[in-house]
Amino acid sequence: MNTLRISFSSFPLLKTLPNSSSLKPAQIAANSAHRRIFVMNSSSKLDSRSSSSSICQVPGLESEEMDRIAEQMFRRYASPSSSSVKRGKGVAIVWFRNDLRVLDNEALYKAWISSEAVLPVYCVDPRLFGSTCYFGFPKTGALRAQFIVECLADLKRNLINRGLNLLIQHGKPEEILPSLAKALGAHTVYAQMETCSEELYVERMVSKGLKTVVLSPTSEKSAKPSSAKSLTLQLVWGTTMYHIDDLPFDTNSLPDVYTQFRKSVEAKCAIRDCIRLPALLGPPASIDNWGCVPSLDKLELQPPSVVKGMRFIGGETAALSRIYEYFWKKDLLRIYKETRNGMLGPDYSTKFSPWLASGSISPRLIHEEVKRYEKEREANQSTYWVLFELIWRDYFRFLSVKYGNSLFHIGGPRKVDSKWSRDKNLFESWRDGRTGYPLIDANMKELSTTGFMSNRGRQIVCSFLVRDMGIDWRMGAEWFETCLLDYDPCSNYGNWTYGAGVGNDPREDRYFSIPKQAQTYDPEGEYVAYWLPQLRMLPKDKRHFPGKMLYMEQVVALKFGNAGRPQSQDYARRKNFGGRQAKDFRR
Repeated sequence: MNTLRISFSSFPLLKTLPNSSSLKPAQIAANSAHRRIFVMNSSSKLDSRSSSSSICQVPGLESEEMDRIAEQMFRRYASPSSSSVKRGKGVAIVWFRNDLRVLDNEALYKAWISSEAVLPVYCVDPRLFGSTCYFGFPKTGALRAQFIVECLADLKRNLINRGLNLLIQHGKPEEILPSLAKALGAHTVYAQMETCSEELYVERMVSKGLKTVVLSPTSEKSAKPSSAKSLTLQLVWGTTMYHIDDLPFDTNSLPDVYTQFRKSVEAKCAIRDCIRLPALLGPPASIDNWGCVPSLDKLELQPPSVVKGMRFIGGETAALSRIYEYFWKKDLLRIYKETRNGMLGPDYSTKFSPWLASGSISPRLIHEEVKRYEKEREANQSTYWVLFELIWRDYFRFLSVKYGNSLFHIGGPRKVDSKWSRDKNLFESWRDGRTGYPLIDANMKELSTTGFMSNRGRQIVCSFLVRDMGIDWRMGAEWFETCLLDYDPCSNYGNWTYGAGVGNDPREDRYFSIPKQAQTYDPEGEYVAYWLPQLRMLPKDKRHFPGKMLYMEQVVALKFGNAGRPQSQDYARRKNFGGRQAKDFRR
């Protein structure tokens, strides 16, 4: 899951080290060592004894090794030869959105196969840096903005290495793309299809703008006879592991229970192979000024610096390197199901979600790598469970098609009529990690510092906000929208509606007991002591409930369970509430 107008100054924005993402492609390669500044060795493990400034890079590899791994992956997933492929005429534009990759990018492939020259474009849309819908938080916080900037720098470099480039322009796509198409005489704009209202609005406006473009009938650049209808926006589905066209039901008939959906698609659908693109994609369209990757200053954001915890590197190169590191180098895929509910360090789970959200990696490529691992090493419950999680991600994407804007409404898809508080002080105590409950506070401090929170942590802080505090779930969802590196509207709001009990599945009623969660997932208080160093000197059995004399006063009493009552004594009260220990949040 991912986010009263509250001052942006409360979001920790610290001065960063020089970053290579604002440099030109040649400079990026020359200065790739910046990726490793002040970063712990990749084998390092974060624990409560780690220094307050310890940082663990994800992936934990040197730049040269990441470049080598990425090139190997590009060769593995490239088509054998392009010399015999019959291509189209004229110019096609690829409008990059949340698909910031080369591999398994069908929009890029269709543009290449349909034209003589390709123009890849990314529009830095000012609306992405506006405010959230209900509570006015920043739509994109500095940490995710920095990650996206790194994704763009890496995409630009990878396209250059394959004979293209990336045109970066600042402004609204519906203004930029028709103008470019007219200037180049392009016949088609290709883009990845999205599903939520803001993105769909932009698609409609781009399509409308393209229809007004009249190409010169004498233009040698034009592939087709000029007409107002010849310039089109072609949208390509590319966000899920299972293709929407292969589902065994219409999205309007999508099951409201995940298990029913999963069993149906597993039994009746096949996952398509990755799209194989040629090693060389040129020539590029003729452009005088390709533009530069934006700096955060240009976006009117203060560059952040991750001073502790995990520091994720943006881009397809890093994404491919993380697959190699987690699956093949550290051989952690075989134990994923046993470790996935961890909370501290880089290797308890795959950490693929930031790259999936930005489209730096496709779920189909992860699927192919899982299948390759199963063939070459072993297949077990853990290898399956990575795919199980990706099916959850698919499910939320398809739910957004079925339920539309109700995902963002207070009553959710089921239109539940509940009374929620919007107490500013209570919300800010949750947002800033000042609730008096170390497990909540540590998770919220990790989120604001790194842009990431474990799957387990997201469930716990959601339950606390909506069940114990009674705060409007949309405040939490919008704050996550601001902060998360892996924010995407479908998974974020889908998860929050589930956690708040307003989701499409009427059986879901989630309550997470803090004493139980602490005892099960952080029994020695290592996680809370890492993020709350003042607890480090306490006995391990006191770290989760140190009391107000040693920590701070609790802002609310727990609805079910407290530090002084054994978990078993809370069972009857939880039954009266109706809450079950919930299934995991999915990203």
